[in-house]
Amino acid sequence: MKPRIGVFGAYRGMDMIDVFMAYPEAELVAVCDKHIPTLEKVRAKAEQKGLDVALYEKFDDFIEHEMDGVVLANYATEHAPYAIRCLDKGLHVMSEVMASETMAQAVELIEAVERSGKVYTFAENCCYMNFAFEMWQKYQEGDLGDVMYAECEYIHDCVLEWPKLTYGDPNHWRNLEHPNFYSSHSLGPIFMATGRRPVQVVGYEIPRRERNLKEMAMLAGPGLEMVTLDNGAVVKSIHGALPKKSINMWNFQIYCQNGTMETGRYLDQKQFHMYLEGEVTGRGSWKRYDPVIEIARDYAIKSGKMASHAGADFYAPYFFIEKILGKPNGKWAIDVYQAVDMSICGILAWRSVLNGNIPISVPDLRDPAQRDAFRNDHACPTPSVAGDQLVPSTSFPYDPIPQEKYDEIRQIYLEQTGQK
Repeated sequence: MKPRIGVFGAYRGMDMIDVFMAYPEAELVAVCDKHIPTLEKVRAKAEQKGLDVALYEKFDDFIEHEMDGVVLANYATEHAPYAIRCLDKGLHVMSEVMASETMAQAVELIEAVERSGKVYTFAENCCYMNFAFEMWQKYQEGDLGDVMYAECEYIHDCVLEWPKLTYGDPNHWRNLEHPNFYSSHSLGPIFMATGRRPVQVVGYEIPRRERNLKEMAMLAGPGLEMVTLDNGAVVKSIHGALPKKSINMWNFQIYCQNGTMETGRYLDQKQFHMYLEGEVTGRGSWKRYDPVIEIARDYAIKSGKMASHAGADFYAPYFFIEKILGKPNGKWAIDVYQAVDMSICGILAWRSVLNGNIPISVPDLRDPAQRDAFRNDHACPTPSVAGDQLVPSTSFPYDPIPQEKYDEIRQIYLEQTGQK
């Protein structure tokens, strides 16, 4: 029987909706979103394809629909609470990033997966971009040897998109959360390729562009983490809003005992570069090429998502279904423990920043004995979640932003979306 899938959050979820409409091994049965025009787009697509898809405005109604699994494409800071509800309902879950906003949520999420026995996969799409997935596969072949050092970056200069992303809402999660919390886009491909887990992190906040603060009320500077892995290797991760238009937002490098892998930093380069040493130390050969993911390629092309996030928007939901069905390609799905590793590195990196860039140990929450210390750890920049454990959104000083500034950004959003 095909898994019946629902999607919560139709704006970001539209890419997954397109995949499930095209992939014959799953059935899209329900979509939920509070934004009616977006739901109408789903209705139009379903009618065009002759599909019967139920549409809901409220999650409480949506979760009662007869289905087997849910894709969570709602607000990034709200994935864990909804994932827990779905798992406790007996539903498989694919969660968009981030996995959790707090350490307490990370513990609750893991334990919800364990007691439910259901599939949880993490849709960290950067891991499935063709060049990052090539790294993953090449590393697993073993010729390169163990990782020694790695660098990763996700530079998203989103200042021009800020009105569409935040709607001029001062309480939107993007206006509250520091980029350190959104670390999985950079760290994810390194963790998945090497199979290593983090044991320590030191965090930094890079100085922000003052024009971003002045023009779009973007409080935070970019985030940087220095992560120590369980074999002693070190990873430098950087992500956030730095000026980098018209070239790749992503870059990954892994230096190993027997060679190196790098992704193409600029658009005029090949996407993947690998150096492998020969029998004589210091002498080897380079390969440079544009990788192609061959797994289910026909279906990926049919979904229309081969160019969407370098193919990643097809493979995250595809591997979710493969995992549910118990098929071999389900091995590429990212599980809850790996998802939490990626996410809590950012949470703890921000803690490091606020405490003078001190090293912070990263717990292995696979071990139940390490969980109790974090069950009541709600520290984050969201007041409704943190309570009296609220932390700031930036470590840099700034003058209070008047509501008039957010109203101005709101007007830009309305103009950009044709609502004015």
